Amino acid sequence: MKINGKALTYGILAGIGILLFYISVLTIFQSYGFALSEFRRLWLWIVPLALGFGMQIGLYTSIKHDAAINTGMAASGGVSGGSMIACCSHYLLNIIPLIGITGLSAFTSFLMAYQKAFFSIGIASSILGIILMLNHKSKMKIMKGGLD
Repeated sequence: MKINGKALTYGILAGIGILLFYISVLTIFQSYGFALSEFRRLWLWIVPLALGFGMQIGLYTSIKHDAAINTGMAASGGVSGGSMIACCSHYLLNIIPLIGITGLSAFTSFLMAYQKAFFSIGIASSILGIILMLNHKSKMKIMKGGLD
């Protein structure tokens, strides 16, 4: 299977982009040092999630789109991005007392307790999305008579 230069570029940029998003959210609501510390602590979860997201974006840009692929990509990419946000969102709750909202400590505890579960769901969703797009790409290749 040939790798399209545009698809490779978009995939790499998407993977780097989601990593920068993660670091940025933690930096904004805590500190850059804390962001790096959390990345070191959770890199075994964050890197596969970013790689999967990047691969999905790369594959998405290299295939002919139809409604099923668009829906699958939106769902899988949404779950991957949502997993990253769920991972970071409990840090956003640190500003809640500053804006006058109370009573969300149970929600914070829930997010912390299931942080790795959110990552697992995101990684599984990425794998499913990649399989879906590779399957679609192989069907396209067969329909074109083996041409890529």
